Amino acid sequence: MRIAREGFSYILAPALMSIILLAVGYWYAAIPFVLLTAFMTYFFRDPKRDPPNDPNVIVAPADGRVTRVIQLAPGSEDSSTLISIFLSPLDVHINRSPIAGKITDVSYTKGKFLMATDEKASLVNEQNALTIEGSRITIVCKQIAGILARRIICWKHEGEVVALGERFGLIKFSSRTDVIVPESVEILVAPGMRVKGGATVIGRLK
Repeated sequence: MRIAREGFSYILAPALMSIILLAVGYWYAAIPFVLLTAFMTYFFRDPKRDPPNDPNVIVAPADGRVTRVIQLAPGSEDSSTLISIFLSPLDVHINRSPIAGKITDVSYTKGKFLMATDEKASLVNEQNALTIEGSRITIVCKQIAGILARRIICWKHEGEVVALGERFGLIKFSSRTDVIVPESVEILVAPGMRVKGGATVIGRLK
């Protein structure tokens, strides 16, 4: 199983403590470090995902539970749909591109660390927004820190091209990922549904 490189230090530190304590015979003291090593390895897992072979779909940018599907500026020329996905500490925290296209903007904003499920989180929390211009639509994908997440990581830069479902970053620990799509997209998910990043189709071009 592939592990995100950002997780190596989180895994190696408790693993080393486990080895030392076991070597000197303190097996009972090693148990918490063994469990922590196992959790960190599980948390930073990076499974392979096969996106659908269809240029007209939008895939989930992250694993987790859909918490909101709302219209933004309904009735206006800029009308769009916001889909929010909450990532618990047990979900895969790798972020993937919802569409294939060129990254035209990457904007990091410092902020607070409210619960990721709080509606205000998308406005006031630490976040990183990627604007991706595809062949037919342009979308915005936001990495949003939660109450536990204090580190947003983005591996891509403005001007780079991403494939459908390609990895572009991760958020350490509990967090949220938002994707904003234009009105021309038929939404195929609803609050409460669970999705897999890079695999679950959340929308389709009309």
